[in-house]
Amino acid sequence: MGNNADFDIVVIGGGSAGLGAARTARRRGAAVALVEAGRIGGDCTFSGCVPSKALLEAAHRGLGFAEAMESVRRAVEEVAAGEDEAAITREGITVVPGLARLAGRGMVEVEGRRINARRAVVIATGASPAVPPIPGLAGADFLTNENLFGLERLPASLAILGGGPIGVEMAEAFALLGSRVSVLEAMDRLLPREEPEASEIVERSLRLLGVEVRTGTPVHEVRSVGPRCLEISVAGGPPLRTEAMLVAVGRVPASGGVGLEEAGVALDARGFIRVDAHLRTSLRDVYAAGDVASPLQFTHVAYRTGAISAINALSPVPLARFRPEFIPAVTFTSPEVARIGVMEAEAPPGARVAYLPMSEVDRAVAARRTEGFVKLIAGPRTLTRHLAAGRILGATIVCERAGEMLAEPALAMRTSMFAARLALTVHAYPTWSTAVQQAAAQLLGDGYGGRRARVLHKQAGQGA
Repeated sequence: MGNNADFDIVVIGGGSAGLGAARTARRRGAAVALVEAGRIGGDCTFSGCVPSKALLEAAHRGLGFAEAMESVRRAVEEVAAGEDEAAITREGITVVPGLARLAGRGMVEVEGRRINARRAVVIATGASPAVPPIPGLAGADFLTNENLFGLERLPASLAILGGGPIGVEMAEAFALLGSRVSVLEAMDRLLPREEPEASEIVERSLRLLGVEVRTGTPVHEVRSVGPRCLEISVAGGPPLRTEAMLVAVGRVPASGGVGLEEAGVALDARGFIRVDAHLRTSLRDVYAAGDVASPLQFTHVAYRTGAISAINALSPVPLARFRPEFIPAVTFTSPEVARIGVMEAEAPPGARVAYLPMSEVDRAVAARRTEGFVKLIAGPRTLTRHLAAGRILGATIVCERAGEMLAEPALAMRTSMFAARLALTVHAYPTWSTAVQQAAAQLLGDGYGGRRARVLHKQAGQGA
């Protein structure tokens, strides 16, 4: 490629969102340039989903630390091979290495080269770990997901700041590998965005592994007090000394350095790019996708929004919409926590809640893994109201196979099917997914197994 080139779409960022946009546009016959300064694949491949799940799996297999990290490296290499520059080039996408900036309408500058985007530019620059303004933290030798998987030795002790999905997953992994793990969460429970019952189960599971869990515990200061020794001062309790510290308190959008504000692309107060339901920014020919434009920091969201942005950019009128209410989320602890749609506290009055403990599911009993539950929330359909159990508004599943089981309620929500169809579909016995069928049956008139769905009144209740 020379100093100037023309493409239909120029995608800035080669992570999941950028790949979703580039591949979708190419499948639709567009000439596509993908600009990436680092490795194609982004956080998910190199420092997110792939290495974290590989580490969890290795820890559960009982591997030692060195073997586990080797397993992580192999998994990353295998996944990365399917999306590196050579693979993307074979798909007909032009890869442009370097840092990109918007340089005028339809124009992107990459280290002195000008690339013209005839149809649109898609911003997919992702996000980076958030580092809270805790006194002493900036000068401490701490870990984030970006350098965690490069550790060469197992820390004897590990403090994790943040009890969200990353925090609890890595707490489980490192506890299994042999570290003495402490989790510090400022909110009053772990996984504060999940159902309270789910938080209780995950906390209980971690404690059984020997993890120290301190909730309602803001961190006041971090100090280095010796070689491989940090002291963490917390509210309402004694200070904690640890060899290593992982900061896992969220992520911030990587919206700087691309010339967005100079070009007129509007950002919100947190730095996320403002987009409409069609992923279009404040500029007509600039779209944004993935973590830089959405607080829903999931790989599947990134890829989907990338695809939607490309579809709309190539259409005479942008019609494809991103529907956040249909996005599933899974925390890969043991047991897993999977959720889609509303939680009970968010459900409207008149909604009905079906709750089934896994202790009443034969597959869970046979596996001796009865910790967990299925909760389905149903509401009326527009015309037929509660006929055939209405429609699914949300679901939370906590069990060993929760992430796989969530697909059924997700499909029910996406297609707005009658909830009764979940109950009336024959499921193989004995499978974990029969729990979804049994819970859905509670939404019908006679209930199931002595259980019937509860009706939520003005104040939505908690628990079963």
